[in-house]
Amino acid sequence: MGAVLTGFAIIGVIVAAGYLSARLRIGGPDAGTVLNRVGFFAASPALLFTVLATSDVARLVQAPLVVAAACALAAGAVFVVANRWWLRLPAPEATVGTVASGYVNANNIGLPVAVYVLGDPTVVVPVILLQLLVLAPITLLVLDATTSGRTSWRLVVSQPVRNPIILGSFAGAVVSLTGWAPPVTVMAPLEILGGAAIPMILLAFGMSLHGSRPLRRGQPRAAIAVASATKLVVMPVVAFLVARYVLGLDPAAVASAVTLAALPTAQNVYNYAVRFGRGEILARDTVLVTTVGAPVVLVVVALLLA
Repeated sequence: MGAVLTGFAIIGVIVAAGYLSARLRIGGPDAGTVLNRVGFFAASPALLFTVLATSDVARLVQAPLVVAAACALAAGAVFVVANRWWLRLPAPEATVGTVASGYVNANNIGLPVAVYVLGDPTVVVPVILLQLLVLAPITLLVLDATTSGRTSWRLVVSQPVRNPIILGSFAGAVVSLTGWAPPVTVMAPLEILGGAAIPMILLAFGMSLHGSRPLRRGQPRAAIAVASATKLVVMPVVAFLVARYVLGLDPAAVASAVTLAALPTAQNVYNYAVRFGRGEILARDTVLVTTVGAPVVLVVVALLLA
């Protein structure tokens, strides 16, 4: 338990430093955006490459992937049912709410949690791959069809190929599966660059929290509440049930699965909403509410599963 609290403390301090930097206008108004882009396009791919290249990739695509898929499906189903019988949102907004209920922040928050709390950065890889290779293309496909009345397969198919996180992960997986050992001249600089990923994305995340004002009057509060509650409560419960009673995983694997399921909604959902001009407020506020609530849920999970 002490290690878990220490991990959360490390994450919290860096996020707070990012928030304070934004409040003091250190680095200018675009500092958070710059850090996010460098972390996304350069440091995170390097980190995932070095992690996967030295890991047993075959192990990663088994039980953890099943748990992640079950959680995402269950959370999405809850929002769909709530929308059908209560919320009555139009199809694009309902799509955004459904995705916001089950698409976790596996990169900005998941990687730091995996490193500092779970002690193994590879545990978050199945979630990242599932979301970027399966959930993201489906989300783009549905949003494209419901907002324009047509389907741009080029947009959907090219999305994973243009994603540096996927490219870095794929390259690392190839190295792991082939058994090739890259020379030190390749691995050493990538390890240094990858080491900068987590501090950068945590600082950028803290900066993004400055100036946010969620749940103002006139916003879709009911939909935000349903998506947030589903993300913070339903997903961890489903993860526990599937990992513990369906797959029979050991206590450490169960704790890992539940912790990852309790991560907040990913900022990608907001990006998708902005891309199609529908459900932006629903996505933005769900990201913020779950981000504020996730640390509490994660501490409760750690206490219950310690």
